[in-house]
Amino acid sequence: MSSSIKDVARLAGVSNATVSRALGNKPHVRPEVRRRVIEAAEELNYRPSRVARSLRVQRSNILGLIISDIQNPFFTSLVRAVEDTAYNSEYALFLCNSDEETEKEELYIELLIAEQVAGVIITPTSERDNPAYRLLEAGIPVVTVDRRMLDLPVDAVVVDNAEATRSLTQHLIDNGHRRIGAIFGPKKMTTGRKRYEGFVGAMRENGIAVDDDIVFCVPPKEKQGFEYTCRILEKKPPTALIAGNNLLGSGALSAIRAANLTIPDDIQLTVFDDPSWTSLVSPPLTVVSQPTYALGRTAAELLLRRINEPDGPIQEVVLKSRLIVRS
Repeated sequence: MSSSIKDVARLAGVSNATVSRALGNKPHVRPEVRRRVIEAAEELNYRPSRVARSLRVQRSNILGLIISDIQNPFFTSLVRAVEDTAYNSEYALFLCNSDEETEKEELYIELLIAEQVAGVIITPTSERDNPAYRLLEAGIPVVTVDRRMLDLPVDAVVVDNAEATRSLTQHLIDNGHRRIGAIFGPKKMTTGRKRYEGFVGAMRENGIAVDDDIVFCVPPKEKQGFEYTCRILEKKPPTALIAGNNLLGSGALSAIRAANLTIPDDIQLTVFDDPSWTSLVSPPLTVVSQPTYALGRTAAELLLRRINEPDGPIQEVVLKSRLIVRS
């Protein structure tokens, strides 16, 4: 039978409220009382390892995770991986959603600093002049995931965005497409810029001109995917379209259907990401599948290592994506 806070209070000779304050590392608890509560908690096996680790070393056992869009299915597996890894290492997780807004990102960074979290994993809204520098000033380790920050010395976990998009574009070219449209995220983000560069590189390698009237870099949202696909289709439609993430792809699919075009007879739609809907639509779409769980797990492992070895060398881990060719 597990012990309760009442058992700890009885053994330590204090009130339930005092136990709560002591184990929560709150102020106004005398050091000798805090020590007595910790010893009682350990003796009764009342969350002993989490309590002892947090209080003995005077460090929070909470990690922060700031993602850019909680509605993006890309983050589902990534968040789960971070939480699994944190939990297995006796850390809890604060999940924050910046919604691609620097102001919200800054607000959550200040909150995590105030909570004295042990470390933060972040998908930054911008690669330069990011408010994440405040975390480093506060002595809180930072790891970026999916995107880089180019002006801060932090660990990073990303995928091979340029190479993966080059392979996807080459696949379309090998299948006879020459007029290829594309919608990527903003160039101020490393994902958007690298995917754009991979696309342009493949086109140029094959001697095909990029038509700027059908290639855009926009906020990576479903609304923009629909809007800019409609804009592309109003001109001479391309024979193939690359959507730079799954939200842009979902918007693009809606626009293609609204225009009464068929896939792939009128236009071939491909997506960088592999949410479940891409294999359920008819016909199923060719995609670039990212190792989302591995991204989250690796980011969490890097952060835990940075917490324990703050002076170790900065690391950047690049994971491989996979081209999945469907009908």
